[in-house]
Amino acid sequence: MENTSTNKQPRHILGLSGGKDSTALAIFMRREYPDLEIEYFFCDTHKELPETYNYLKRIENYLEIKIHYLDAERGFDHWLQIHSGYLPSPRQRWCTEQMKIRPLEKWVGDDEVFSYIGIRADENRDGYISTKPNITPVFPFKEHGKVKADILRLLEESGIGMPDYYRWRSRSGCFFCFFQRKYEWVMLHETHPDLFARAVDYESQHKDGRTYTWTQGETLLELLERKDQIIADHHKAMAREAQQKPDRPLVESLEAILDEEDDTLPCLACHL
Repeated sequence: MENTSTNKQPRHILGLSGGKDSTALAIFMRREYPDLEIEYFFCDTHKELPETYNYLKRIENYLEIKIHYLDAERGFDHWLQIHSGYLPSPRQRWCTEQMKIRPLEKWVGDDEVFSYIGIRADENRDGYISTKPNITPVFPFKEHGKVKADILRLLEESGIGMPDYYRWRSRSGCFFCFFQRKYEWVMLHETHPDLFARAVDYESQHKDGRTYTWTQGETLLELLERKDQIIADHHKAMAREAQQKPDRPLVESLEAILDEEDDTLPCLACHL
């Protein structure tokens, strides 16, 4: 029998995070490279916002594609136990490694792969999440000089719009993502009190009495005691932004205000 493995064509993959940039990239690639056979995937932690899953369905329907949902063989609670209850943080991003990178690399295997990533030309980051030599990152937005305004225009013109969580959150990711800013935690409580309560449980339920927190310096319940002030400060900042830049889209104003609070770059695997 003839061995055809050496003649296997490279695969083209595009990871969707449920955020604006990866969604815009999927639309862009369909328009600019309609003959390219792209496989779309989403690394599912099963700890996502319901708005994220709804948005992924909208993407599937609009592009008439199938999204491959990749997940770790064992979920977050297992890996939390393996890490002795130590919650993931900007310094210890074990959730990204175990629940995003490893499922992706298992799905890719040893195939030659071109991975299309939605980092824009106006972003100062390019850290790729996998070091496998058979995975080649490609940055179409950088190559074509596409910036944030182009991405927003793509989403608006397509009719797919923005994810619903962009009304109060500027990044995709798990409902308890440690990259959330104070206002976003407060709005998680206001929008999804059940999920906020589960995030509180993760902080408090340690058999040995230790306390790990999602945000530095305080627990979520302590943060919630300042809820009214956090919301009031946010509204003042948004009003100031609207006065200074009245033509700026609301989602950009929200992102700018939240970045004033914390501009730490989030994980590439989760927030595009």
